[in-house]
Amino acid sequence: MAQPEKWSWQDRAEGSIPRGSALDPSVEPVEGIRAFPTAYLPDRMLISERKDGENGAYDRDLRALTQAAGSFGWELRVESEDVVRAGLTERMLPGIPGVRRAILTTPDIPREGESPVPPDAWRVLQRARRIVGGPMPRASLEHVLAIDPVGLNPFTRTNPFTRTNPFTRTNPVRGAGAVGSDDYLEPGRGGRQPICWIGAAPVRSRLARKQRRAVVAVLDTGCGEHDWLPDSIVTRGAELDGVPIGLTGDDDPERYPDLYGQLDGEIDAVAGHGTFIAGIIRQTAPDADVLAIRVANSLGVVDESTFLQALAAVIELQRRFVHGEDGGRPIDVLNLSLGYYHETPIDGHFSLVLHEMLQTARSLGTVVVCSAGNDAIDRPSFPASLWAWPGADNGIVADKHLPLVSVGALNPSQRSLALFSNVGPWVRTYAPGAMVVSTTPAFTGGTQAVTRADVDGFERQTVDPDDYRGGFAAWSGTSFSAPYVAGRVAALLGALPADAAATDAAAAKAVEEVLAALPPDRPLS
Repeated sequence: MAQPEKWSWQDRAEGSIPRGSALDPSVEPVEGIRAFPTAYLPDRMLISERKDGENGAYDRDLRALTQAAGSFGWELRVESEDVVRAGLTERMLPGIPGVRRAILTTPDIPREGESPVPPDAWRVLQRARRIVGGPMPRASLEHVLAIDPVGLNPFTRTNPFTRTNPFTRTNPVRGAGAVGSDDYLEPGRGGRQPICWIGAAPVRSRLARKQRRAVVAVLDTGCGEHDWLPDSIVTRGAELDGVPIGLTGDDDPERYPDLYGQLDGEIDAVAGHGTFIAGIIRQTAPDADVLAIRVANSLGVVDESTFLQALAAVIELQRRFVHGEDGGRPIDVLNLSLGYYHETPIDGHFSLVLHEMLQTARSLGTVVVCSAGNDAIDRPSFPASLWAWPGADNGIVADKHLPLVSVGALNPSQRSLALFSNVGPWVRTYAPGAMVVSTTPAFTGGTQAVTRADVDGFERQTVDPDDYRGGFAAWSGTSFSAPYVAGRVAALLGALPADAAATDAAAAKAVEEVLAALPPDRPLS
């Protein structure tokens, strides 16, 4: 497929540089704060704006951050634009604090005898905590979220010193193939591969007058073209107050399959990810509509501020619909197949802005479904763990709104958990997520069929491993468990009054029925 005319080798080279840095918890330690690794943007921070009664605390924290940055010879500049309400009306999402970016820079003229050192937001945040003598929940790093099918962890798959290391993938001691979680990376064992679909498309019912379909919003890589996903089912390019929601640039992983990579011959790791999710919703809820919002590029990474802005706009669509205001549209279910690990995920040491936004969505009648992650660990991930789970140490208090549903992955037998799936008390349920079959754009990559022997004018060859022109693929990840649950909930909601959101009782009942049919409510055997 041809590349966009605007796309140059400079863009490809710049785009192939992984976003963010890995946090080293041993740097700038502060007593009483135990930190863990995460990925973040070192030259940016996010600062929650003041709430009523908190003006003094906000000003104190901002002074501490400015002082901390200055102690390293860096300058801190708070942008005037509110990330949550950027380009939108000030009336949106009342009660949710605004968020502003703080940019760290090195002065053009360094201090005498000093060499410029690249800014590091972690060091600034920790030193500011030391200055104020305690937590600073209004200030946070700007994290890098990941769209995460199996194998995309930015600290493994994209590191050029892992994939070809003779002591990992190609080590002959490992026998005929990968072992452990890496097993799911192999086509035929769960890795992405073309599939031939021979059944009929899901059947869509007709609507009665004054009815509407349930809507599932998907914040992901967008949605590509597919016969199952026409514009009558999937809304692409949504706007709020005339402003596009999410990313609109040329680096679209649902249109161009191989934007990044050093002549690797492979389709980008997340190309078609959003289309695949939309296809799962199409299968589990044929009568539902999909609102596809692109927040990630072809590397599958999402800046936290970009995510927050898109999330705020989607929630605002639902708020306006619920209150009968102009420009609203229903969002019955919100699917978030992405996440990150917070460096200090305990009470008082992280900003609650994301939790408050999702809580607002749930209070407005939107069921929130999040993937648990694919690192085979029990470390809580955000946003999947942002609820009052049993034994939670995150300081979140249980509420009476619709639930946040965090979803891990089952193997195809649905009798065991996928080895790659994150687990723990913060994972509310498990759904099919390994070797799932769904839709894909008609992509082709640089890898060729192994053997070709044409005969009688026919092109005859073995299977081309990255020719997806058949429109279907098998793939694995908790990314695909979440839309299974989201779709099942939407299906149970059924047809709804055209001018009204689903009632909390109906939505809660739908969630309850879906969870009752899945582990841990349904025993594995």
